[in-house]
Amino acid sequence: MNYILFDTQAWHNLLPLTYTRPIGEIRIGILTIREKWEKIFHAKFQHHTQEYLSTKYPCVFEDENLMINASLLPNEKLVEEIKQLKKGEALISGETVLATLLSKEQALEFLAHGNKTMVQNTTTISPSLVNHPWDIFRLNGQEIESDFKLITQGRKSAPISPSNRYLSAERIFIEENAKVEFSILNPDGGYIYIGPNAEIMENCAIRGSLALCNDSALKMSSKIYGPTTIGPHSKVGGEVNNSVIFGYSNKAHDGFLGNSVLGEWCNLGADTNNSNLKNNYAEVKVWNYPKQSFIRTGLQFCGLIMGDHSKSGINTMFNTGTSVGICSNIFGSGFPRNFVPSFSWGGASGFETYQVKKVFEVAQIVMQRRGIPLDETEKNILQHVFEMSSEFRNF
Repeated sequence: MNYILFDTQAWHNLLPLTYTRPIGEIRIGILTIREKWEKIFHAKFQHHTQEYLSTKYPCVFEDENLMINASLLPNEKLVEEIKQLKKGEALISGETVLATLLSKEQALEFLAHGNKTMVQNTTTISPSLVNHPWDIFRLNGQEIESDFKLITQGRKSAPISPSNRYLSAERIFIEENAKVEFSILNPDGGYIYIGPNAEIMENCAIRGSLALCNDSALKMSSKIYGPTTIGPHSKVGGEVNNSVIFGYSNKAHDGFLGNSVLGEWCNLGADTNNSNLKNNYAEVKVWNYPKQSFIRTGLQFCGLIMGDHSKSGINTMFNTGTSVGICSNIFGSGFPRNFVPSFSWGGASGFETYQVKKVFEVAQIVMQRRGIPLDETEKNILQHVFEMSSEFRNF
């Protein structure tokens, strides 16, 4: 059996987070969407995604291909229905294909022309789908719980140091080699997961759920309100509420981050703050790339969406529902616009284009600190996004 996560139109709605990745590489809960499916099926999954991403994420078809909608978050009942599929059948919710089992020829036909030739089985189970950036923090609580149970089943947590104050020890899991001292751990009905080699420094206050992934750190006196995810190799300080950081990103100083999503290789300067609630308590709108306009989120609380390799200077202020593309550098006083295109340099007083050569220089330095090279594949992806996003840089 060959296993594939296929991107849908949601890939475009999830920009700028998906400029540099397939949907399946989005982190929500403790794991990425791909990692969830791999653990459930005990198999490796490929991505069928945008052509310019295919060098980094290649996809090969075989005689029998189980193809799962990359936006779909697994649950036990849906997984059982997917496992019952026969070749040529699809599991459908409304008009959305959730999964299908196809031959190579059928798979190529499906990807080119849709689900016209498949036998359609309609599920009565309501699926959880990541279709927009704000779905990531909106669904993060249920995904931390699901991933916590998936990862820790049949395993025993490392002991909680007596220097800490904590409640509901059965809802706290600390991996070996993680360090947690002199802090308050309160799952508050959720779950707290501390990954391998992660560290919670002294005097942190955590009100779950929290996923602190491998090799990440909470700086001293951090205040974390769940459900929040801090991906691998990240440093976080200050106050964070219901936010997801994919990984390799830093918010190491005081400042507020709420109802937000940060990609990889981001850095928020000291005392960077975002608003997550409008002064009039109205529904928040966020920039949508396919419609090239702001659309309703259905949410009263929605903060910052920031793509990979973007940075903010000290004392930066982001307004409610701000979307920042990849490879942008935001600084200066005042609020920058609510939609900052990729490869932007500036702030409230104006922007200019952040040239690719300069982006490469910074990215190379930043990534080398983590022992990861900025190779030609990564450069080609960033170059492609620079060109495809040029229409939005009307400076």
